[in-house]
Amino acid sequence: MTQLLAAIGYTSWVLPALLIIPLVGAGVLLALAAGGKGDQPGPARTARMIAFLTLLAEFIVSVGLWWSFENGAGWHASVDVPWIPTWGVRFSIGLDGFGLMMVLLTTFLMPLTVLGGWTSVRTKVHSYLILLLVMTTGMLGVFLARDLFLFYVMWEVMLMPMYFIIGIWGGERRIYASIKFFIYTMVGSILMLVGIIYLGIQSGSPITGAPDFSYAAALQLSLSPAASFWLFGAFFLAFAVKVPMFPFHTWLPDAHVEAPTAGSVILASIMLKTGTFGFLRFALPLFPGVAMDPTVRMIILVLAVIAIIYGALVALVQPDFKKLVAYSSVSHMGFVVLGIFALTVESVQGALMVMINHGISTGALFFLVGMIYERRHSRMIDAYGGIARVVPMFAAALTLVGLSSIALPGTNGFIGEFLVLVGAFKTYPVFTALAATGVIFAAAYMLWALQRILFNKLDKDENRHLPDLNWREIGLLTPLIAAIIWIGVYPAPVLRRMEAAAHDLVQRVERGPPARFPRPPMIP
Repeated sequence: MTQLLAAIGYTSWVLPALLIIPLVGAGVLLALAAGGKGDQPGPARTARMIAFLTLLAEFIVSVGLWWSFENGAGWHASVDVPWIPTWGVRFSIGLDGFGLMMVLLTTFLMPLTVLGGWTSVRTKVHSYLILLLVMTTGMLGVFLARDLFLFYVMWEVMLMPMYFIIGIWGGERRIYASIKFFIYTMVGSILMLVGIIYLGIQSGSPITGAPDFSYAAALQLSLSPAASFWLFGAFFLAFAVKVPMFPFHTWLPDAHVEAPTAGSVILASIMLKTGTFGFLRFALPLFPGVAMDPTVRMIILVLAVIAIIYGALVALVQPDFKKLVAYSSVSHMGFVVLGIFALTVESVQGALMVMINHGISTGALFFLVGMIYERRHSRMIDAYGGIARVVPMFAAALTLVGLSSIALPGTNGFIGEFLVLVGAFKTYPVFTALAATGVIFAAAYMLWALQRILFNKLDKDENRHLPDLNWREIGLLTPLIAAIIWIGVYPAPVLRRMEAAAHDLVQRVERGPPARFPRPPMIP
């Protein structure tokens, strides 16, 4: 495979192709929508098929990255050309071990989101699919950008389609949820933009005065401790809102619950990861002194542990199954933040594994919630009970995915959380012990929910004739379940591809210049 990829010059065109393919599909759908066929069954089915085939082609093109990026060291398949020379902006993209996993996760999940919304989205189908395709380019651009200005553009390209998807195709409180999502994310984004502009100007040429927004130039900057602190704060807030970290998480349950199934899957599986990816790519490497400051790390790790326990406890009392899954994301992402800021090779690898596994398992959970909602039109746990007797394939899938979500050994979820706890114990044993309680709470909320939905007494007549999974739904869930088992049983190939990137990050941050947290003079 490696020789075949080299023969076709794969690395010279693959990354631009991944950004362009979804836009080509969106252009085709836009042209069809201009024909005025609307939402008639025939044109709508054609539009869904075009979007699915476009994203399937995107996935097939991206799969070669798995073989062409064997050891995960350094930048790969880079493309760097001038974009806006007078502003010092370049179209610079590349792939490292962190980006590789996020790109493959994105291209793997996006065709499935089209299948997941095949029957649930019936109005403005062309517009909905166009937004999905444009958002795909935005998300991939975030993971690939090596220019700070380009990163910000892709960040916004990613956010705006989600705002419309929630606001137009969401539930009853979709307007409230979409505006809340927009306000939270935009406030953080604006602060990050200010930081990017500052870095670009500081990196600029002292002769011409032209700014330089390249990532490499930003890494070489020598900033004062105070400037580093404020810039770290600007980037950190943008990413913390997106994760979302406690206490910036309040937009998440509303957005998850009100979004259509595909929107919930993309939010949980990919968009939340852009926040933690931002920590790995920007906040820690650019400002290592602040990231290593004991006070700063202590504050962040306390918030991470609170998120792990608080998210699990709130999930435990949710009557709405979709909201339960949403709060479980707050808890899982707390593990990611703990792993990143514990800053050992094992914990960073574990954090990235949790990002991947949460994307797969929680994405599958949201798909399953959407499937049962289409049959019963209720997300309330009490509306079900004993339906395993009626829908055995659905019950088997929900049970397996639920067990992976609570990190049962042998499933993908176990690998990431185990590595985070092992790695974090080396530097913060007390926090690790507290975080471990989140695993127990996770088992409590998920197993209790599975019991009430699947295995209690079948006492509601409307549940006695629910149809089981159809062929489209089986085809949608099969690759997700295969990924859950594969990573759970044999994670070595995934870990090998991210090891060099994790090692480089830890070394870079530990070697970074000190930048003590600015304290009032009276405090020693």
